[in-house]
Formats: sequence, structure tokens, C-alpha cells
Amino acid sequence: MKTTQIRIASYNIRKARGLDLRRRPERILQVVNGLEADVVLLQEADKRLGVRPTALPRRMIEAETDFDVLPVAESEASIGWHGNAVLIRKGFSASGVRQITLPGLEPRGAVRLTLDVGTGLTIVGTHLGLRRRDRISQFEKLNAATAADAHCVIAGDFNEWSGQKGLEPLADRFDIHAPGQSFHARRPIAALDRFALSHGLGMDDAGVEQGPLARIASDHLPIWSDISVPAATC
Repeated sequence: MKTTQIRIASYNIRKARGLDLRRRPERILQVVNGLEADVVLLQEADKRLGVRPTALPRRMIEAETDFDVLPVAESEASIGWHGNAVLIRKGFSASGVRQITLPGLEPRGAVRLTLDVGTGLTIVGTHLGLRRRDRISQFEKLNAATAADAHCVIAGDFNEWSGQKGLEPLADRFDIHAPGQSFHARRPIAALDRFALSHGLGMDDAGVEQGPLARIASDHLPIWSDISVPAATC
């Protein structure tokens, strides 16, 4: 079967505040550029207070990267939804962009898009809650929200320390991959950041960016994966 390969990355940027306690968005963008991804899913991309202003200025993204910001925000001050933002490399097109409100004690959400690649690929970026009971409900919501999509990737900060428990709602449709330990950036001990690929998608390669800049730019390390999507037939 012919396939089309796409690289997706996920990165909890901690509002661009590094381990040196400095907020340096240009440093985050340097790390993002180094991932050589086609789609970058960001978590904690907005600050928490007021109108939740972006931690990554739009002008800086335009000037220093080859990415467009997906329109998921509700205000010009922000680039995300509940901190979830999406960068798409110029030349790619997306449709079906929408927000998904997630259940739970804390305000949480996800963003969804369909990328025009191969036979079509639905991508969901999310940052799940701190309580497992909430994460299970959130996975159930995401599973239902993508039930009609033939090919789907759910990625982000799953906040799940276990490799087996808490992931059951996705088990029937998805294979879950943890490219490696991504938290804490100073001394990685947990694979909190993961990809869930619906059956029919292939993962050709994956990893965790562990360069010196990534180790100080945020408390999470970014993850990436090369995913094979069935090619469209003529």
C-alpha cells in the first residue's frame, strides 16, 4: 500500500518559561524549528490570567519560523484553546478546525483539525487533567469526537504516569506510543507526552528531542513521530 509520511511533534512549552525561570519565546521557537515537523501541537501556549495572552507572539512566529498558526483561539491575544495551539508548516492545508471541551474538575480542552494529506488525517492536540478519573472521561470524549474519522492521531501531554492504566478508553481504536521519557526536562523519568494512532496508521520513527536547548527551554522535552498515512488513490 502506498503511503504519505508526515512528521508530527508535540511540546508542552510551559508558557515559554524555562528552567532558568526566564520567559524566552525565541528559545522555544528555536527548539520547534529543530524538530523539522510538519505539524507542531503545543500545550501551555498561553498565559493563564486575563484574556490568556499568548506566550509565543504571532509576529515572532511569522518572522522566525516557516509555520502558520491554526485559528483555534477565541481572541486576538491568544493563539490557543485552553493552552492548546497548533502550528502548521506553510504549504499544508487544514479543514474541520474546532474546539473540544473536555469534562473534569479542571478546565481542559482539545483542538481538532483535518490535514489534507494522503486520504486525510484528523489530528487532535490536547493537555489532559491531573486526576486519572478525569483523564479517563476525557479520553472517552476524544474517542467519541473522532469516531467518524478513518485516520486519527491524538497527541499531547497525557499527564499519565502509567504505561498501562488510564488509557483503556482508546484501546479498541488506537495504538498508544510513548517515544521516550519527556518529563522532567532536567532529569527525564516519565513518558507523559504521547501519541495515539488509530489502526491503519503506521509509525516509521519517533523520538524525544534532548538537545541542550530543549533541556532548559521548558520542563517538558518535545516528542516527534514520523507517521505513514494511506495515500489517496486515483
